[in-house]
Amino acid sequence: MTVPASNHRSREDSWFKSLFVRKVDPRKDAHSHLLTKNEESNLYKIQFHNVKPECLDAYNQLCEETLPSIHNDKYYPCELVGTWNTWYGEQDQAVHMWRYRGGYPALTEVMSKLRQNKEFMKYREERGKMLLSRRNQLLLEFSFWNEPIPRKGPNIYELRSYQLRPGTMIEWGNYWARAIGYRQHNSEAVGGFFSQIGNLYMVHHLWAYKDLEAREATRNAAWQHEGWDEVVYYTVPLIQHMDSRIMIPMKASPLQ
Repeated sequence: MTVPASNHRSREDSWFKSLFVRKVDPRKDAHSHLLTKNEESNLYKIQFHNVKPECLDAYNQLCEETLPSIHNDKYYPCELVGTWNTWYGEQDQAVHMWRYRGGYPALTEVMSKLRQNKEFMKYREERGKMLLSRRNQLLLEFSFWNEPIPRKGPNIYELRSYQLRPGTMIEWGNYWARAIGYRQHNSEAVGGFFSQIGNLYMVHHLWAYKDLEAREATRNAAWQHEGWDEVVYYTVPLIQHMDSRIMIPMKASPLQ
């Protein structure tokens, strides 16, 4: 029996397309709900402030005078997770992280109340004179990471930021749900987050080390654990861009 040429070409086209077309499993829930701690509904905000070099000391003092008062006031449903200066990476930069227990409603409540706070509005006005630029992101925390809690110092902190290829966040989460177990031996894991607003498909991992030598030793030790090399092998292709900051806590930071 002779197969018509048109049918043969059709089957060849279907086979060829199958090499490049990925089947997508239908989901009834957002990817973020599969990755985060739904029962706690914590929302995080991370702020990056690029400060005029000559104003850095005055900026730090202004933050240390103002931010703890918001953190300690139960009137505002938010907590200062940490506040740092970048040591290696972008220079003359401050990084602040806030937690809003209750998610977006808590964020909205805090922003509304702060607009009525004359001292905070004065702080914002003075701060604006010292900045070159600023940006922020709203984040959720991965369910398999630690929740950041206050630490005694002295420590240095590393913020590793990964811009992932769109559509790969679930895959990243699956690998790191196993990988985080390899990075807990020196209590170096502080928190893991992924973006909801701002740069999307962005992941931030926050680590604490005694010093740069401890960082090197801890990272090298991870390669001695069976399975770590596999995680690196499969997650590197998911990354479009990555960045590392070494940060020093400000005096007011709960993470010291």
